[in-house]
Amino acid sequence: MSEPVTDPDPGSSSTTSTGTETLRRRVRVARGQERGDLLLTGGQVVNVFTLRVEPANVVIADGWIAGVGPYDWQATERIDLDGQAVLPSLIDAHMHVESTLLMPAELARLIVPHGTGTLIADPHEIANVMGVRGVELLIKASENLPLDLFYMAPSCVPAMDWEHAGAVLDADAIDKLLGKPSVLGLAEMMNFPGVLEGEPTVLEKIAAAARRGAAVDGHAPGVIGRDIVAYAATGIRSDHESTEVQEALAKASLGMLVQVREGSIARNLDTLLPLLVEDRLGEWCLCTDDIHADDLIDHGHLDGLLRRVVAAGMEPARAVRHTTLVPARHYGLDDRGAIAPGYRADLLVVNDLAEFQPSIVIKAGSIVARAGEYLPTTAPPEISHENTIHLAALDESAFTLSLSSDRCPIIGIVPDQIITRHERRNVRRHNGHWSFDADVDVALIASIERHRATRNIGLGLVEGFRFRDHGAFGSSVAHDSHNLIIAGTNPRDMLACARAMEETGGGFVVSAGGAISAQLPLPVAGLMSAESAEEVCRQLRQVREAARALGCTLIRPFGTLSFLALSVIPALRITDQGLFDVVNQEFITWR
Repeated sequence: MSEPVTDPDPGSSSTTSTGTETLRRRVRVARGQERGDLLLTGGQVVNVFTLRVEPANVVIADGWIAGVGPYDWQATERIDLDGQAVLPSLIDAHMHVESTLLMPAELARLIVPHGTGTLIADPHEIANVMGVRGVELLIKASENLPLDLFYMAPSCVPAMDWEHAGAVLDADAIDKLLGKPSVLGLAEMMNFPGVLEGEPTVLEKIAAAARRGAAVDGHAPGVIGRDIVAYAATGIRSDHESTEVQEALAKASLGMLVQVREGSIARNLDTLLPLLVEDRLGEWCLCTDDIHADDLIDHGHLDGLLRRVVAAGMEPARAVRHTTLVPARHYGLDDRGAIAPGYRADLLVVNDLAEFQPSIVIKAGSIVARAGEYLPTTAPPEISHENTIHLAALDESAFTLSLSSDRCPIIGIVPDQIITRHERRNVRRHNGHWSFDADVDVALIASIERHRATRNIGLGLVEGFRFRDHGAFGSSVAHDSHNLIIAGTNPRDMLACARAMEETGGGFVVSAGGAISAQLPLPVAGLMSAESAEEVCRQLRQVREAARALGCTLIRPFGTLSFLALSVIPALRITDQGLFDVVNQEFITWR
């Protein structure tokens, strides 16, 4: 098979960038006047326009589809599919690469064999640590992969005024990022209170995207009624935060693309499945948002979600349409998402349309995976990084919470969701300070500013980790400002966690008896590992087992921990400035 000729940037979807000679050859191949590069015969093509599955051949030239139909084309390489189904490569409409804990090349190695050809990524995690430099680092790390990673310009750096991030991206910075070919629009506007209050700095970012005709993603958990109408009035056209049926219906009725999320922590597919099967949401799509590497290894990517959607009763062609053409059109990627002449040759072949097990994955006309085996051998670009954990001097006194009453506000963890509850509980006090009681499911939680060594430390209490033995676990992944977040029973172990993360540049860590019992280093911005997916998963299992040894029963304790700092989602959160009541938009005082 000849080497495919593709555009230098996947974001360029105009046919003018392919050149007249390339177009002339494509026409000749389609007319049978010239051999193509690859011919797929004997397959059943999923037509996402007509929602039919019909026998057809597919001929590819220079990385593009030249023809689809019953015609007897010729090509340098021919593959007989023996009745297998051919569908467009899958598109994840919203993901944070950083949440996989992997660099883009290693992420591609995991998900390309599952048929994913395009990711729409929001790099606001690394942007909150490193600013524009962080976004550029990810863009560079995404080059020359058999996976197109497009990025959205982070809208909320910092996410809110209630915490300190490592950078600030104003409207001018957003506008410059929007000028990059691989940046498609404005990422999830998490500061929905700022939108509703008409804050100029927030609206300026939306206006910058509007001037370029770029997509604007939403993030409005639980927002309904007039408020969601006002939010959509700014031109925000998507949202991935619907956790309830009525919320999803309200957003869909306003023309918002409901991105049905199924990640490692927030899982909304089962709740919204009836709406999908009954075709009540209009133009929905699927996304993973925040998903860990081990879930990708164990359960696949979008192929696994498609299996569940079809098993619930949806026709396969319609399920495929909403995982390919719908997100492609929403983000202005008019060169992909379908098997049709003039579209990119990003395809996958599956044995049947119930299991969605890819036997062949094709990217830009080249076979990049067979039977689950990733074929590319090109080395990823080398990316340099520095230690971004900068702490002021700490001692055990930093982890002492003074209380004036036995009855206290508590962050209540909600399993499998990123929302929290605002609880009140009686706790043990000793000499006016909170004291751990193994019979009461309450632990101390701390958020430590780690970008500029400001000495800011917020303290609170959390219910749901179920510590039975003394210890602590911590993370430098703490959405969205990514200060250090540590939950524990005593100052000694919490201090040990902080010092371990400072030394390694961040990660997940568990301490017991004042000593580190397990650690997953994440030296790239305190968010990602430079190791293989297998090594990351091995270390991830170790830290989870160490947390379980302390009594924690949560399946993904570090994922849950990381979201307890997310001050844009109700109800209570911990930030480096203190315990924050998201509903009432105020800090809680302890005295």
